[in-house]
Formats: sequence, structure tokens, C-alpha cells
Amino acid sequence: MAARKNILFLFPDQLRADFLGCYGADFINTPNIDTLCNEGIKYERAISPSPVCIPARASLLTGLNCIKTGVFNNDHWLRPDHDECGMKTWAQVLKENGYHTEAIGKMHFYPWDIGEGFEHRVIAEDKRHIYIKDDYYHYLKKHGYTKYHASEDKGYFENKGASVSRIPFEHQVDKWVGDRTCEFIENYNMDKPFALMVGFPGPHCPYDPPADFADMYNPDDMPDSIPETIESMSFKQDCIEGNKLPWNGVDYTEFTEQQKKKVRAHYSALITMVDQQVGRIIETLDKKGILNDTIIIFSSDHGDYLGDFGMIGKKEFYEPATHIPLIVRHPDKREKLSVSSIVSLTDLYATILSMAGLSYDKNNGDSVVLPELSETTTKREYLFAPSLAGFMVAKGPYKYCRYYNGVNVLFDIEKDPKEQINLIDDPAHQNVIKELDQIMIEEIFSSILAANDDKVVNRGGLSGEGAFGEKGWKRTYPSKGGFELRL
Repeated sequence: MAARKNILFLFPDQLRADFLGCYGADFINTPNIDTLCNEGIKYERAISPSPVCIPARASLLTGLNCIKTGVFNNDHWLRPDHDECGMKTWAQVLKENGYHTEAIGKMHFYPWDIGEGFEHRVIAEDKRHIYIKDDYYHYLKKHGYTKYHASEDKGYFENKGASVSRIPFEHQVDKWVGDRTCEFIENYNMDKPFALMVGFPGPHCPYDPPADFADMYNPDDMPDSIPETIESMSFKQDCIEGNKLPWNGVDYTEFTEQQKKKVRAHYSALITMVDQQVGRIIETLDKKGILNDTIIIFSSDHGDYLGDFGMIGKKEFYEPATHIPLIVRHPDKREKLSVSSIVSLTDLYATILSMAGLSYDKNNGDSVVLPELSETTTKREYLFAPSLAGFMVAKGPYKYCRYYNGVNVLFDIEKDPKEQINLIDDPAHQNVIKELDQIMIEEIFSSILAANDDKVVNRGGLSGEGAFGEKGWKRTYPSKGGFELRL
């Protein structure tokens, strides 16, 4: 058997695809990520099926949609006995099969310092988690700094969360994550392959680059925001109220185009900071002599509206929230490729296990091996995406969504990439709606049944045979034989 490759997974937080040069952004400099893309496979239509921080990460780790994981919101997490239910993370499976699993930076687990299959963690949690005493907290304290709420920065409220951090670049959290990652690579003894996940806390809000990056981009050069629509306006008030809460504290009731562009310029500066760290990490792999022994994956958990549709952050299934970058540089597949078919963030579960030569559940529609990485891989027919906001089915050029507030939409993403024309009542598209609605209903029911598999009483039947028919029979809980059959 050929030696197994190392796996390096670079994972910025809240990075939308169209703010990278390799995804068409001509207003930003991302040379290192662009180089990675030019040496690998770019997935043009990668979707985050649950575009909220923690649900996206739970689904990424398990390869299961949020109905099955039970993680719908940022105050949810996987049940503590999820391994016993057969819901193992890909990190846990790799650890059990000869990999050293390491996590550096932000993972967003609860409790924040648990492993979830990673043997060792170096922790810098969410930029908004200012009271968590993680490794970055102690680093800052040692150097005379402390975590703080960005609202203490000048201009934070006036600029709608765009401010200048008082922590200098050399001590910024994304620089710190880059430093720790380079140290890990330099010092790794290579007695077995590693699977390293690097979670950059940026470019997630607050949009607070340090002084030497804050003026890198002119707000006037930023792209215009996507106009609001009748449908999107139905979500706006929830977005406003959610962002007024103390974690952010910004009122977006009035959000001018000038303010949006200021946010976008600062967001772009944070991306460039991450890009610099990506370059340093790849250079360190090269100097160590293991670049061509390492598979590199680059992606994100979801995007950010940045003023599109008059909103900020993420939640609904609009493209700025769900369209994520996904790039794979594989040493054995160095030809530059671009894949236009739909793929999901959750596909990385099956893909990573396949890269390691391990089995995975080929019947799990939530996670399939990415196209062009296996000779036997078939492209997705569609993607079903449940979330806190509602349900989505994406198939071909169409995106069909049914939301919690009763709003239903159908968009042709190829003809209408800014999602301005709702085709839900268009007579010419009723057959498309009927088809996608049927897929959605079937997937919802299938997911609900799978989510409750732990409650199956007796897989051998209920007619009373065997021990089940004896007095004092004890039920096994959680029930075995469901999710664990995936592996």
C-alpha cells in the first residue's frame, strides 16, 4: 500500500467565495490562495447547507445534515454520546486508523476545549468569545494585551462594526494561528501521517484589521451591494434584532452603501491577512520537504452578507451566505481544474476518509466524495439543505427554498445570480417546483427518521423472539446499528 498523504485543512471563518481573486474578485489581493487554486481543483458551486457557524461545523465533522446531528443553532452542539450512536467525526475515524489528528485555532466546539477526535489542540476561539481563556488568551496576556470587545474601538458603531484593532499585526489572532501552524509543521516528527485542521477566526466580524492593514483597500473600490427584494425584506428585521444583542451591539436599521463598502474594505483586509498566513504555511511545508506528501483543502463554514439585501452575517440560503470557496490541492492531481457541479461542505467527510483510504457510507446522500478526486465518484444529482431558516433543494441551475416564515422562493442561479427574480409563481416553472418540493419532502422525512435511529427498540423485530420476549429484558440505548453502519 502506498504511503498515506498528510491532510492539511485550512478553514477561515465566514469567508464568502466571491471575495477571493480565484473566484473572480478583482478588487482584492489573495495571491497565495489563488496559487493554491491554480495548482488544484476549484469547486465553483460549493454550498454550505447550514449557513450558521456551529451547525455548519457539526455537519462538516460528521457528514450529516443538521436534522440528523440535532445542531440547528449556535447554542446547540452534538450529543455527548455521539460516538456511541455511530456519529463519529472524521477526525476520530482518522485517529483510530493511524493518523495524528491536530487542530489549531478556532473549532467552535462545546465545551470549547474538547477534542472531538483531535488528539491535540492549540486553541484560539471565536473573535467574539472574549471571556474564553484559551491558548491565545494566555499568549496575549504574556505580551501585555488582552481580548476585548471591538465596541471599545473608535468608530465601531458609526461604521457598523468596521473598526481598527488596537492589537498590532504581530499579535493578531490569525497571525498567531499561522505561527502555531508553522511551528507544528516544522517540529512534527513524521512517525505517522498527520491530519491538521487550521481554523482561522477571521475574516468573521468584527471587521477589525490592525492599523497597518486597515487602509489597504479603498471602500470606493468595493463592489456594490445586492439590492433588497420583497422576499429578502421579510428576513431583515430578524437580522437587525439579532445583531443588536450584546455579542455585536450594532444597529443595522440604517445601513448606507458607504457603510457597507467600509465594512467590505475591512473584511477584505482581514482576508488578505489570512492569505498571508496561507502562504507562510505552504512555504513551511515546502521547506520541510513534505509539500508533495500533503493534500491541502481550503474552505469555509459559510459566507457573510456584508450589506447584500440590506443584511449582515448569515442565516438564509442566499448566495452571499451559502456560496463558499472549496479548493483541493492534491499532489497526485496537479492539473488545474474547475468543477461547476453542486458540491456541499458536508462532502468533505466522505472525501477526507477516502483520501485516507478508509471506508465511508456510500448511501449517505449528505456526504459524497468530491468530483475529480476518485475515478468512481459520481456527481451529485441535487443537494438537500435543512437549517435554522428552513429548507433548500439545489439542483442544476435552480435553488428552491421554503422558509420558516412562509416565504417560498425559486431562483435560477445561472440566469439570476443575484437572486432578484423569484420564479415561484411562474407558470413555466411549476414542474420544476413540483419536482424539487417532492425531493424536499422525502429528504425531510428520511432525515427525521435517521435522527431518531437511537430510539429503535429492537432491530431483531418486535414479535417477542429471543431475549426480547423474556421478562426483565433490558433495552439498549442508544440503539446500535444505525449511524455506525456508515463506517
